[in-house]
Amino acid sequence: MKRLLIALSACMLALPGHADTVSVAVAANFTAPMQKITAAFEQETGHRVTLAFGSTGRFYAQIKNGAPFEVLLAADDETPAKLEQEGLGIKGSRFTYAVGQLVLWSPQADMVDAQGQALKTGRFNKIALADPKLAPYGLAALETMTGLGVLASLRPRWVLGENIAQTYQFVSTGNAQLGFVALSQVLTDGRIAQGSAWVIPEQLHTPIRQDALLLRQGQAKPAALALLHYLQSEKARHIIRASGHKV
Repeated sequence: MKRLLIALSACMLALPGHADTVSVAVAANFTAPMQKITAAFEQETGHRVTLAFGSTGRFYAQIKNGAPFEVLLAADDETPAKLEQEGLGIKGSRFTYAVGQLVLWSPQADMVDAQGQALKTGRFNKIALADPKLAPYGLAALETMTGLGVLASLRPRWVLGENIAQTYQFVSTGNAQLGFVALSQVLTDGRIAQGSAWVIPEQLHTPIRQDALLLRQGQAKPAALALLHYLQSEKARHIIRASGHKV
């Protein structure tokens, strides 16, 4: 019933004459789908969205220090839960908007095989991953290497990105021959168009549940409520699925 009331309120607040703006902190791996969702949302509601992309760990520190974000779209479920417990997020507003998929990727066509044996053969100098202390995708990569028994051998070859966007840049520019990135970063029209990749089996790491949270500064903002409602619509979910995430 509570979710229904929130949804109905969001619909009402999205009507013309109630145009508003909302500032959103977005996990770096969700950049492309969020840009598409924002464009559709603004066109349909008249609201305006200001997006900031980065690592969830950095956003947490900024929100704790008073950054004026009104909605958080995290790359994990732990950070929104913590903010909710600390009184910086509105209780009952948190939900999983996407489930991320981790992929081992290289722009070289013959570098990564379909079973991930490249991690054991070691025919590369550097492997990139997001910092496990800051980014859930990095933690998932760490769990994957641990489960495969290659953590000790690969650790000296790590190139750490502050977030998954920087990690992708390291691989795409050749600073690392391969790396653990988000599937959404390497998909074009629903397929991996460049290089070689191995989509990591889900049993090798904790599910990358990405939660949304209405922050305290956004509780009275019509656009914030409307955006959270829109993220749960079938139109938004279609964009999310097409981007390489699950819902």
